[in-house]
Amino acid sequence: MPELPDVEGFRRVLASCATGRVVRRVEVRDVGVLHGVSARGLRDALEGRRFTRAERHGKWLLARTGGPTVLLHFGMTGMLLCGRPDDPADPHDRVLFTVSRNRRLCYRDQRKLRGLWLAHDESDVGRLLAGQGPDALTVDRETFEEALAGRRGSVKTALTDQSVLAGLGNLLADEILWRARLRPTHPAGDLTGAEVRVLHADMRRTLRGAVRAGRVPPRPSWLTGHRDAPDPACPRCGTRLRRTRVGGRGTVWCPHCQG
Repeated sequence: MPELPDVEGFRRVLASCATGRVVRRVEVRDVGVLHGVSARGLRDALEGRRFTRAERHGKWLLARTGGPTVLLHFGMTGMLLCGRPDDPADPHDRVLFTVSRNRRLCYRDQRKLRGLWLAHDESDVGRLLAGQGPDALTVDRETFEEALAGRRGSVKTALTDQSVLAGLGNLLADEILWRARLRPTHPAGDLTGAEVRVLHADMRRTLRGAVRAGRVPPRPSWLTGHRDAPDPACPRCGTRLRRTRVGGRGTVWCPHCQG
């Protein structure tokens, strides 16, 4: 499932493939991924306009044109690719943006759980992102503390709640909590000031490493590199990892390091 590092990678694809180029053609192959706009409406709004800037907030990608903005969300299986206009279409290609004679931007998604929105102005952008908390990659420590202060429920539930903090998913939350040596079920509202500072620092370090990799990497030194093993062990202390569900999400943690 795409999390913040994946979407940051898609932002770089958008920037390198399409930014500064005029949209020559918009081909909607599946209207089921469009929200609040028709295929014709999307074409009329974008064809002839230039993609000017690529932005990301949490798991949302914003393709700016200096006028309308396309907002993309990748759900569980979405991706953004750069190819050529004459490349054969994949069965899961949903919307294609031809931006030059030799470049085409492709929104591909197998399960179609989210999709594309069109914002006509900044008020539309603000409305679509109104439920999002601060971006996890750029949030400062004070804002992070404020976001967690007084939260009910577990710290993992708080970290994966996009209205509290935008961008973190299941893999990142487990990885960050393992690094911070915090039990996923620890009440978010009971965190001490010192624990919040450690959690923020480890979140920033984890995200920087994952963004460089373009995903949450399954490295041997990361919890992510062991969580799917048949008999997973903690890469730090060797204790057998435990699996449980927190807030309805599959959760992996170390009972020794995070006890």
